[in-house]
Amino acid sequence: MNMQEAANRADRILDDMFDQVRPAVSWTHGPTTTGSCDVTRRRAVMTIVSAQRRGSFLGVVDRSWRSSGYRMKSINNDPDVPAIFAQTKDGFGVSLIVGGEGQVFFEVDSPCVEESEVAESTTKATAPTYEGMEHIPRPNIRSPFWSAGAP
Repeated sequence: MNMQEAANRADRILDDMFDQVRPAVSWTHGPTTTGSCDVTRRRAVMTIVSAQRRGSFLGVVDRSWRSSGYRMKSINNDPDVPAIFAQTKDGFGVSLIVGGEGQVFFEVDSPCVEESEVAESTTKATAPTYEGMEHIPRPNIRSPFWSAGAP
């Protein structure tokens, strides 16, 4: 497997997980980065996930990853900045981290693979892409379900 194939696999991992989230959330691409022999794909959830719904959201992701056969490596149950870290059977690291203002970030890290060029993801984001901006803004899309109870 080369880095482009690993990036494609990371996209499929993320696509499969987002397909499990109901009601759907809006997300945008984060930066793709490469190391000497690995690649990382990132996505940021732009839907406001309220503190009251955060546990439900994490539960959906946890169940999705477990049903896909992922090995849970670590779960941080901190109420403000929870996180889930897992690994696929083929060695990809997957993580969910809740950051500032409850924004949910996903990251998929490949194992070491053959070096190659890596194109941007062809998966269409479901939120604005914020191209040209230095940082992805905080979540700003309301959902009747996921944002319930949020100010």
